[in-house]
Parts: sequence; C-alpha cells; structure tokens
Amino acid sequence: MKIGFMFGDRRLILFVLIFLPILLHAQETIKPRPSPVSLVTARYKDTYLKITYSQPHKRGRIIYGNLVPFGQLWRTGANEATEITITRDIIINNTQLKAGTYSLFSIPEKESWTIIINNDLGLWGAYNYNDKLDVMRFTVPVQILQGAVYEPFTILVDQKNNKAEIVLLWDSVRVSIPIQFNEPKLP
Repeated sequence: MKIGFMFGDRRLILFVLIFLPILLHAQETIKPRPSPVSLVTARYKDTYLKITYSQPHKRGRIIYGNLVPFGQLWRTGANEATEITITRDIIINNTQLKAGTYSLFSIPEKESWTIIINNDLGLWGAYNYNDKLDVMRFTVPVQILQGAVYEPFTILVDQKNNKAEIVLLWDSVRVSIPIQFNEPKLP
C-alpha cells in the first residue's frame, strides 16, 4: 500500500492553511462593545416610537462638564448618533414632528439642555453634524437627582395615555423631553 498525498489532498491542506487562521482571527476580534446598543419603545394606539442609542457607563468618571463638556454638541449617547423613529406625527415640546427617523443631539449645560432633532442619519458621533438639517431645537431644564446615580446612560419613555416624556438619565442628571401622541384620524 502506497501512503502519500493525492493532488486533491494538497489543495485541501493548502485551503486549511490559508483560511483557518483567518477564521480563528475573526472569532477573536468579535468583542462586546463597552457602550452596548439599547432600544426603548412606546406605543399609543397606531403610533409607534422607537429610540436606538448606545449606553456609555460612568465607570467612576466625572460625566457632565468633563467627559461630556458643557456647551458642546453631544450625540446623546455613545458610538453612532442616537436615532428616534416615529410612525405617525407627534407633538414634541409643543411643536409637531412629522413621522420619520431623526438623529437626536443635545448641548448639555449645568441648568438646561438644548435638544436638537436633526434630519441626518447614520452618523458616527457628532463629527459630521450639519445644523442646516435641524428640524427643531428647544431647551429643557436639568433636574439633579438626590441620592441616585445612574451608572449607564439610560433613555426611557414615561407615558400616561397620549402624553409622555422622553427621559434622559446619567450620573445624577435627569432631563425630560415632553411629547404628545396625536389621536388617530377618523376615516
């Protein structure tokens, strides 16, 4: 009996030698993000609201005025710019916002934040932010939480029937954005 490699065996060995390291390396490089993607949703009758954002964590850092500087544009989260999607028009801070998907930016200050709804999508951070694409800007007050600290940046929707607030929480800061769902139109 003759022991040896046939031509097909050599191609298989060559294939394994070339692609096995690539496959092993790909498995090594997939790691969880330090600021994981999070999703918050709300529904009122036929209107659906969804906010997609990444959650940075405090990790012992000074957040506002340091990691997130006062007076500077912030993506309102980490990684990609935060996006808000609505399936029907809503009222946000007493102004109508058409159904669609928007980026949500903010400019934090000690006592108030400027909230920005922008038409540009798919942005990484706020690096290519274009204020000409702003749909609306408004200011909301800051609330300092006494005795509570939020480790991850958190967005939630506090809803009572057709009225709600989009609540931004991180460290000991709470910011609320008032919204109102419109009643469905009758046929």
